[in-house]
Amino acid sequence: MSARVKVRRRRRTKIIATLGPASSTVEVLTRLFLGGADVFRLNFSHGTHEDHAARIVLIRELERQFDRPIGILADVQGPKLRVGRFQGGRVQLQTGQQFQLDLNATPGNVRRVNLPHPEIIEAASIGATLLLDDGKLRLRVLHKRAGALETEVTVGGSLSDRKGVNVPDVVLPIPALTVKDREDLAFALDHGVDFIGLSFVQRPEDVAEAKDIAAGRAWIMTKVEKPQALDNLEAIIALSDAVMVARGDLGVELPPEEVPLAQKRIVRAARQAGKPVVVATQMLESMITAPAPTRAEASDVATAVFEGADAVMLSAETAAGQFPYEAVNMMDRIVARVELDPGWRAMIEASRPAPERSVADAIAAAARQVASTVGAAAICTFTDSGSTALRAARERPDAPVLSLTQSEATARRLAVVWGVHAIVSPDTRSMSETVARATKLAQQEGFAPPGSEVVVIAGVPFGQPGTTNALRVARVK
Repeated sequence: MSARVKVRRRRRTKIIATLGPASSTVEVLTRLFLGGADVFRLNFSHGTHEDHAARIVLIRELERQFDRPIGILADVQGPKLRVGRFQGGRVQLQTGQQFQLDLNATPGNVRRVNLPHPEIIEAASIGATLLLDDGKLRLRVLHKRAGALETEVTVGGSLSDRKGVNVPDVVLPIPALTVKDREDLAFALDHGVDFIGLSFVQRPEDVAEAKDIAAGRAWIMTKVEKPQALDNLEAIIALSDAVMVARGDLGVELPPEEVPLAQKRIVRAARQAGKPVVVATQMLESMITAPAPTRAEASDVATAVFEGADAVMLSAETAAGQFPYEAVNMMDRIVARVELDPGWRAMIEASRPAPERSVADAIAAAARQVASTVGAAAICTFTDSGSTALRAARERPDAPVLSLTQSEATARRLAVVWGVHAIVSPDTRSMSETVARATKLAQQEGFAPPGSEVVVIAGVPFGQPGTTNALRVARVK
């Protein structure tokens, strides 16, 4: 049997690639993985369960072929709010005209249309703004009556059947999980995905509900895309396993000038909490149809890397674009180049959150400092749940973090975490065995040549979760 190809990333920031019609063959998947994709996203807003099941099989085959854990993110659709249909399929709304939204299912016209969401009509207040078709049209509520909203068109335009509705001013009394989402969630969990992308979260209770359903079978990655989520950001992050800055809908409901500030705030808060944070949407949008990005897009990716995000994500670029491999390869190149810049390291150092008052954080902070002082080739963590690796990654050390775990599920989840190279390895029962295993694997994986040193952190007594309390420096023989 030929030796396996060792896949080692030369960067810390991870890459998520969305799968779709352009990227569902074994050949394309292999190219995307070798080109830099660490996690693959399945978008349950599109495709059938059969489509997603086939992609999961291909990803797991790829994982076995290269003996590397690969994360799978199942992104559920969430409650999509839409207007009804029009008599001719489309109308032209003029700025200043009045337009009614009501519960009447009759096809609409230039004066009214069905809004099959009584919760919006109930919750909207006089003066509230409604955004239609990704914010292209804007309405302001003038009057409310039973089953209808009378509005003024403040920004007009063409409106066609089933276009989306956003209500940025109102907390809607609707769950984050629809009937479809619950079916998709059950399917995804039964098929062993690693992350559930939770859409349109407004309150901490939305996250708690999803976590109860997942019951530890997958990490809940909360998508922050509603202004209401920003109002509850710290509480939402505290309940989440990971966070996504979902700039698509966030950019619809917030003024454009507010989105970069919201991104920085979310990344900073997630880093403070030690939760993985992903920056997503339109990162290399022009590469859907072009083999190279705009300079602004390259700068956008670089900004997320400078902010210390754990991962950056590609959506339509790899799901439906003409150049899926080129998009992943370009993102890999941008990230790797930024991380070589001295200014990047200076910004990462300056933005590092202070350790929390716990033994695990003290050990993780000490590991970073010791590794820097002795010039260690790697920091090796032993973890069952992934928490030790997360605390080490929170420090954003200069040395790579090798996370050794006996749990294949944990190794896959760590695929999204900054700077972590996860290895599935049997548990150890003593410090001497732990050090020997760490130095051997650090050398085998190409991180630590003979004569170099590694920092090892673990928990004593062994086999008890949440006991990270030991640090050793070991030389690779």
